[in-house]
Amino acid sequence: MPLLVTVVTGVVVFLVVRETYSSLLLLPWTAIPTLSLLALGELITAVHTRRRIRGEPGTEPVEPISAARLVALAKASILFGALALGGFGGFALALLDWLHSPHARSDALIAGGTALSGLLLIVAGAFLEYACRVPKDDQENGAEG
Repeated sequence: MPLLVTVVTGVVVFLVVRETYSSLLLLPWTAIPTLSLLALGELITAVHTRRRIRGEPGTEPVEPISAARLVALAKASILFGALALGGFGGFALALLDWLHSPHARSDALIAGGTALSGLLLIVAGAFLEYACRVPKDDQENGAEG
């Protein structure tokens, strides 16, 4: 699903930007650190959550409702990251023919950086979702110990 969202968003934005770029405003660079910090926060949360779910020493168990909320956050982050990756990636691709213009070059770099930040958010969300999985016990696997 995130791949489909990325591709469709990218194609739509690419086509819109190709037709209307001259009337668009400058892209804000602030989305790059914002998405990157969200991804970093989710990565840190994923590492701590994974340790807690596995019951490592010095950690407290995770409440089931907290784990469910973290999974919902991870899924939303994956979807939002896919939108950012597709939208800003399509924007950057649409500007490849106009890189001789300083304005277009600046927008292409900002769009590319924001798309990369969206990809980081997808990876962080996927890792957070993975971290919320409960490991199988040896008894559940059929092994007796």
